[in-house]
Amino acid sequence: MDDSGDHDAARVLGEFRPGLSVYIQGGVGEPLPLRAILAGAPEALSGVHIVSCLLPGMNEFDYAALHPDVRLTTFLLPTGLRASFEAGRARARPLPYSQITAAFAADPPFDLAIFQVTPPDPAGLCSFGPVSDFPGLIWPRAKRRVAFINARLPRAPRGPTIPFEAIDLAIEADGPFITGQDGDPGPELGVIADRIAALIPDGAAIQTGIGGAPAAAVGRLAVRRGLVVRSGLVTEGYRILAQAGALDPLADHVTGLALGSEDFMRWAADYFVFADATVTHGAAGLAATPQLFALNSALEVDLFGQANLEWRGGRLASGLGGAPDFASAARRSKGGRAVLALPSSARGGALSRIVARLDAPTVSLPRDLTDLVITEQGVADLRATTLDERADALIAIAAPSHRAALASRWDEMRRGM
Repeated sequence: MDDSGDHDAARVLGEFRPGLSVYIQGGVGEPLPLRAILAGAPEALSGVHIVSCLLPGMNEFDYAALHPDVRLTTFLLPTGLRASFEAGRARARPLPYSQITAAFAADPPFDLAIFQVTPPDPAGLCSFGPVSDFPGLIWPRAKRRVAFINARLPRAPRGPTIPFEAIDLAIEADGPFITGQDGDPGPELGVIADRIAALIPDGAAIQTGIGGAPAAAVGRLAVRRGLVVRSGLVTEGYRILAQAGALDPLADHVTGLALGSEDFMRWAADYFVFADATVTHGAAGLAATPQLFALNSALEVDLFGQANLEWRGGRLASGLGGAPDFASAARRSKGGRAVLALPSSARGGALSRIVARLDAPTVSLPRDLTDLVITEQGVADLRATTLDERADALIAIAAPSHRAALASRWDEMRRGM
């Protein structure tokens, strides 16, 4: 690090002291230079409480591992935080996105908030880029604000901003920001994606959560017309829809986060309305949206229709995210559907992801928040079903090698009800 870099690092570190509560923006808004600054002087974190909505696959750096006397609170659990979670330095607060905003409003203001922003425009306003879930809600209530000014970060013209004069410490830090890339879904997820796409009518409003099948389904909707985006997250497939004319050209397409290549994120920053989580995950507005299709994934679904989104082998592996918010709204939306998509099995077919009964410590989505469950084996429509009918429907979309065992277990459970 050159002299100017050393000076900037010292200025940032000078903001930390024991007893402070510090918000760090997560998602693609996490300022990457902050990792190196704190790793180079971990003693600055002694007695500090960090709060951030760190997202799996994007924010895997473990701030809580830097010092034994730092606490970290987040709302999902990226894999990189596993060791600190087990040690008790990282804590997971199990809230869906809509309740995270309420928690921030109810909690005391942060002593320090740290963001990544664009340089100011002619009006003196800095954009938070293609991420808008919480920064616009946090900065007006923070006591002090540090911003890393990154000229490479795409400006979101229809997203939240912060006046440059409201930044207490501005650090010039041009460089990479967090990006991602859609992977090849493979034949299994491709079949699931096709099944999802076949259900989406013209004029629907669509939401997709984190997961291979929902993301892959988006690109299959290019032949639709009049689609509207109401999603907490958008990925590369949404540009395919826009370029194919599938998205309503007169609608405002709303999201809170874009994730893809740098080129995609520049396009997305200009194309979408970036709103905070009170809008993107707000129950009243979402439920009033006609034909809202909430497309999310799950780790497993049981024969009652309950879903596990958080636990793998009894160990916390993620969090609720926005799935409960969108599923609830989709069920209330006129013509809407709450959809869960997952492969029927895992570990090369040895493990069924349709299970007789969840043995996870908690239920992520109760049975009344799912309309359709989709695997590569078919679609289980759980609407207006009895207990036995939904069990039969779910067994029918399980991997063939697991169906007999599931049916036998259901018979056993049924006799005990």
